[in-house]
Amino acid sequence: MHEPNHSIDEPARLTEFASAESASVVDIETAQYPNRPIVLIGPMGAGKTTIGTLLAKRLGRKFVDSDHVLEDKTGVSVATIFEIEGEVAFREREAHLLEELCQSDAAIVLSTGGGSILRESTRVMLRARAIVVYLHASPDVSYERVKRAKDRPLLRTPDPAQKLRELYDVRHPLYLETAHFRVESHRERPGQVIEDIVSLIEQSQQF
Repeated sequence: MHEPNHSIDEPARLTEFASAESASVVDIETAQYPNRPIVLIGPMGAGKTTIGTLLAKRLGRKFVDSDHVLEDKTGVSVATIFEIEGEVAFREREAHLLEELCQSDAAIVLSTGGGSILRESTRVMLRARAIVVYLHASPDVSYERVKRAKDRPLLRTPDPAQKLRELYDVRHPLYLETAHFRVESHRERPGQVIEDIVSLIEQSQQF
């Protein structure tokens, strides 16, 4: 992706599916979690916004979507940032924003973009400062959910299904590296995955 020498001015203001057939704990540490944000990671179409909204309501926390906050800060869509500045510049903005959000308010459920874990520094930061839940969805499932979406810059390709498979191959190991918990994402029973996430965190004695 090209990266022209343009930038987007940022205004000062900052605002702010899934039945789990199986849920597994991934490498739980003994750190104390009660005052940490809960961060949802996973591919596009995994249901991070839907699950995040419901989870925040269940726990009495505020829900924050990092892409929406970034759009609010810049005044343009994520797709426009990609087009004007390129993916590298977008990831830089995203990394700084995630660190800011994790530091500024522990009482949130934070939904992240699918590529938020590409930077090693961001993976380390999220794992150290948050409760990280990986909402897993296969490439085929992701494609069925996002194939009609017009706001996904990385899917502007002749074969979006193949692109999703390629992204999965690269990102799946990084999601696992970052997450404390993994939950399978399905569209049918979103309420159940909420209880699975809460149960996993409580059983770990870290929430």
